[in-house]
Amino acid sequence: MRAVVGVDSSTQSCKVVVVNAESGEVVRQASVAHPEGTAVDPHAWTAALRQAWDDAGVENVDELLGVSVGGQQHGMVALDHDGEPVFDALLWNDTRSAAQAERMVAERGVPFWVATVGSAPVASLTLTKLAWLREAEPAVAARVASVGLPHDFLNLQLTGELFTDRSDASGTGYFDPASGTYLPELLEEYFGAVPQLSRVVAPGYAGGTLSASWSTRHAGTPVAAGAGDNAAAALGLGLERGDVAVSIGTSGTVFASTDRPVADATGAINGFADATGRFLPLLATLNAARVFTATAEMLGVDLAEFDRLASEGAPDADGLTMIPYLDGERSPNLPDATGALLGLTRAGMSPENLARAAVLGVLASLAEGLEKLKAQGVPVERVLLIGGGSKSRSVREASASMFGVPVAVPQPHEYVALGAARQAMWAATGELPNWRPALTEEMTPCGDWAAETLGRYRDARERLHPGS
Repeated sequence: MRAVVGVDSSTQSCKVVVVNAESGEVVRQASVAHPEGTAVDPHAWTAALRQAWDDAGVENVDELLGVSVGGQQHGMVALDHDGEPVFDALLWNDTRSAAQAERMVAERGVPFWVATVGSAPVASLTLTKLAWLREAEPAVAARVASVGLPHDFLNLQLTGELFTDRSDASGTGYFDPASGTYLPELLEEYFGAVPQLSRVVAPGYAGGTLSASWSTRHAGTPVAAGAGDNAAAALGLGLERGDVAVSIGTSGTVFASTDRPVADATGAINGFADATGRFLPLLATLNAARVFTATAEMLGVDLAEFDRLASEGAPDADGLTMIPYLDGERSPNLPDATGALLGLTRAGMSPENLARAAVLGVLASLAEGLEKLKAQGVPVERVLLIGGGSKSRSVREASASMFGVPVAVPQPHEYVALGAARQAMWAATGELPNWRPALTEEMTPCGDWAAETLGRYRDARERLHPGS
């Protein structure tokens, strides 16, 4: 069998899929957990990839055409001259650089950043983390010879070369997605030096080949540029005009693929590049599926029972409103925010309504992201709902009404890894395969409860966080 391999190195785990090169069918896959925390030794990702690679039987593939890695965006992987980490990788959800991000915005203003790098600085972006390292650990910062992103580091392990793509580079804070170039002057200003940066490989091309130290059987196999996880998911979904992907995983994301970059003067939308040469306007929240997990734990039930409770709650949770900022928030940018539960009444205080309020709070937060995309001229005609949260019946049933447009649920897949596999095929053959996911369910808005629920959510958010 001829095959390609796609990798998803996410916050929580490393997933490897082996895909039939002719049909696009996933024939084998494996997943290995990553360590908990917002700062991780990058070698843990290498170990997880090696284990998942072996568990998926990649070495037994008859003819391996290509490999590609999709990875969690942002983060900071700082390396010395030997390519060894000088500090734990600070992940996208590590907020210790919030003060540096605030200072960047105060010094330059949101319009400058949006016009220059497509996004306003928040603690997720690599540049803010490098600024933090310079201030908090100057001796460590002085040892930094090169800087990459999580998927770049895995490219280095696979090939011996440090390379990336424009989608992931556009989340660093020192790359202009419109021109496709790094901005070393920003590194000089905020990090005090310009380390070696990952080589940016164009869409559809390989950045290196598998080394013999990684794979004796498949040494020399092309390794594609790879992509940030959301860009890889967009590639796996085959987003078309009018489609917007909403992913409910560790984070929540709302994104579309567009012909032109989106420059949001408010800074709410990240003007990223995608994995095809186009653009990927995106909003991200810190709080998504983990809100369901935390609420289930508070209720003393597992996720299956939480889902049942949420399905049986009143459609509007009897007025109970959850602001789900349990880990701070990124959209809106409130790194020190906490969650809130409003509208408590004796009649409405039930496990069912609490579970329902958690579901509606997450969906309301994502619905605001859809409205912001619309305000920038991005067509929103259909939502493709993906991520672990999409497996929840209560989430699926409420989503179309909360979003106000039809919602389709693609067949369950590891879409980041599948998008990476599609990219691997592109780099290996010169053609992007037309692999399209089947849809398992489609919902349309119904009932009149959602508008009132969204209004309560917006009123509560504004009361707690004026101007957000």
